[in-house]
Amino acid sequence: MPYHIDPKLIIDGTLYTLLVFSALTWTMIVFKIWQFDKNRYYNRRFNKSFWQATRLATAQNLPKTVSRGPKARLAKTGFTWLDNRRQASEPCLKYQGEPRALLEHVLMDATQKEARSMESGLTMLASIGSTAPFVGLFGTVLGIMHAMHEITASGSTSLNVVAGPIGDALIATAIGIAVAVPAVLAYNFFLRWARHQRTDLENFVAGFMRIAFSADTQIKE
Repeated sequence: MPYHIDPKLIIDGTLYTLLVFSALTWTMIVFKIWQFDKNRYYNRRFNKSFWQATRLATAQNLPKTVSRGPKARLAKTGFTWLDNRRQASEPCLKYQGEPRALLEHVLMDATQKEARSMESGLTMLASIGSTAPFVGLFGTVLGIMHAMHEITASGSTSLNVVAGPIGDALIATAIGIAVAVPAVLAYNFFLRWARHQRTDLENFVAGFMRIAFSADTQIKE
């Protein structure tokens, strides 16, 4: 360690870094809980109103108070594609091909965008969970080096002199683990939740495709 750098400054910097990691972790946890709960609430409301509609036109014109959330956005994407294809005066490359495959591609692309939104921030949680213990260990190593240097300078090796500085240095490792555990648990929980919601969206897309190409709403090939 360069002697012109105060070791205590580096150790404090490590602890402040872990404090920032902890703040980011809990902020992301609160945000993701709010995001997933909001999406689940909106999806449940829209899903109920959508499938209770007696006609496709009725489902397309549901009130704005109900048409919110990922499923509503997927339905809007599908209805917009259907309307634009019917209104296209000349067939363009965008609408050339088998209609079912084209619509499915559009809806799956929209589903992937929704999935990316649900998974946003999870990489940060995974990174904090994997690096926080090492940041804490880095602070501990520096703290022990600093403690050993001071013990050597004092010329005393009694337990009272050695235990205090080394015990203080180990605090950084404990803080690193305390920061990492919530981040890892939250990452695993939210990743599982995101997969469940993505599966739910894919099931909705399959149902939308079924009614879009049913006998009563058959698209002209």
